[in-house]
Amino acid sequence: MRITFLGGAGEVTGSCYLIETGQIRFLIDCGMFQGGRGADHKNRTAINFDPESIDFVLLTHAHIDHSGLLPRLSVLGFRGRVYTTNATADLLSVMLKDSAYIQEKEAEWRNKAMLRKKHQLDHDNAPLYTVAQAEAFLKQIHRVDYDETVTPHASLRCRFQDAGHILGSAIIEVWIKTDGQQKKLVFTGDLGQPGHPIVRDPARIEEADYLLLESTYGNRLHRSIQDTRDELVTVIQETLSQKRGNIIVPAFTVGRTQDLLFLLADLQREGKLGPMDIYVDSPMALAATEITLKHHNLLDQETVETLNWFSHDNKNVRVHFAQEIEDSIKLNNTRHGAIIISASGMCDAGRIKYHLKYNLPRPECSILITGFQAAGTLGRRLVDGTKKVRIFGDEIPVRASIHTIGGLSAHADQRDLLNWLKGFKQPPRKTFIIHGEPSNAEALAEVIQKKMHWKTSIPQRMESEQL
Repeated sequence: MRITFLGGAGEVTGSCYLIETGQIRFLIDCGMFQGGRGADHKNRTAINFDPESIDFVLLTHAHIDHSGLLPRLSVLGFRGRVYTTNATADLLSVMLKDSAYIQEKEAEWRNKAMLRKKHQLDHDNAPLYTVAQAEAFLKQIHRVDYDETVTPHASLRCRFQDAGHILGSAIIEVWIKTDGQQKKLVFTGDLGQPGHPIVRDPARIEEADYLLLESTYGNRLHRSIQDTRDELVTVIQETLSQKRGNIIVPAFTVGRTQDLLFLLADLQREGKLGPMDIYVDSPMALAATEITLKHHNLLDQETVETLNWFSHDNKNVRVHFAQEIEDSIKLNNTRHGAIIISASGMCDAGRIKYHLKYNLPRPECSILITGFQAAGTLGRRLVDGTKKVRIFGDEIPVRASIHTIGGLSAHADQRDLLNWLKGFKQPPRKTFIIHGEPSNAEALAEVIQKKMHWKTSIPQRMESEQL
C-alpha cells in the first residue's frame, strides 16, 4: 500500500491524499489551494493523475481547502462516489456552488481588466469549474452517519467520527486489507478545539497503524475562551461606543460565522454587550446557518440553550442577512455602529474585500481576525502589520485597528492535539504531520517525539511512502 501527499503537506491548504493498493485507488479529501500568487497554478495542475482511475473519495469536511477541487475532479473524469457525513453533504450543496460563482465572477473581472489594459486577451482566465458543473457533481455524493461503518470496496471499510471542527467534520478511520493483512489508517482532517461553540468535542480514537495528524496550530497555544470573550467585548465597546466606527470580521461562511453569531448573542444574554446590529454579508451564510439549525442533534448543549433564549427572549441582537448585492453595497455607506461579518475568511475573495476597501483607511474602525490566515493571503498581510494593501487594483492604506482573536479558532492548538493523542492505547507505527506550515509541523513533531516518544514524519507535497 502506498500513500502520496498531493496537498496539505508542508502547507495548510490543498488537502489531498492518494492511497493505492493492488486493488484500489482512492483519495482522502480533494481541496483547493488558497493564498499566494502560486495558488491558481497549483489548483490548475493539482490533478496530475488520471481521475478516471480513482475508485472513490472519502471527504473529512466541507471547507473549501478540503473539498474545493472535487467538481474539477469530476469534470476531468472521476465518476465514483464521494463518501461524507450528512451535514457535510448539505453544506457542500451550498459551498461548492458559491465557490464556482466566485470563480466565474473573478474570471470575468480579470478578463475585463486585461482588456482595459491591453485591449486584447493574452489568455482566458477561465474558472476551475462553473456553477453548472458544481451542481452536476453533487449527484456523486454518498451520505453516511457518524459511527456508521461503510464499505466502499470489498477490501476496505471505514468509519466517520466527529472531529469537532465544523458542522459535519469527521475523523476518518480506514481499515484496508492488502497483501494478506489488515492495516488501519486514521485521518484527523481538521481537529476542533474542545469547548468550542456550536459543535461537540472531537471523538477519541484508540488505535491506528498509521495516523495523519493536522498541525495548523502545532506550534502554539490558544488564549482561553474566557480571555477571548473578554477581549472581544473590549474591542466591540471601544470601536462602536468610543471611536464610533465599524467592526469588520472576515469569516468563513460555514463554521466561523455561526460561532460568532452564537458568541455575540451569548455575550448579550449575559449583559456584557449592549444592543447590536450584526450584518452577515455572504450569499450563502443564511443557507449555512439554516443547515446548522437543521442538524440540531449535532450541536452542543450550551449552543442549544443560547438558541432557545435567542428565539424567545432576545430583543437586542439584530441580525441582518445581506442576500442581494444591493444590500451589500448599501453597507459601504454605513459609517458607524455596524458589525459586518463577511466571507472569505482569509480575505482573498468575496464581499469581504469591498468592506475592507471602505473601512481599512478609517482609524475609527476595527478589523477582527478570528481564524487562521494562510501565508500569502490578504488576511495574513494584515495580521503581519502591513501599512497598505492592494484591493481591486487600488492601493488602500491600513489605518484601522487590526485585532487577532486567536481563542476563537476552530482548530486544536498544540496542547489540544497532545491531549487527543493520549487517547491512543499504543503509538501508531508512524504519525505523519500534515496540514501545517513548516514551522508549525516541525514544532508539533518535536514535541510528540520528546513527550510521547512516537515516530513522526513531516511529508512534503508530492512525496510518496510505502506503508
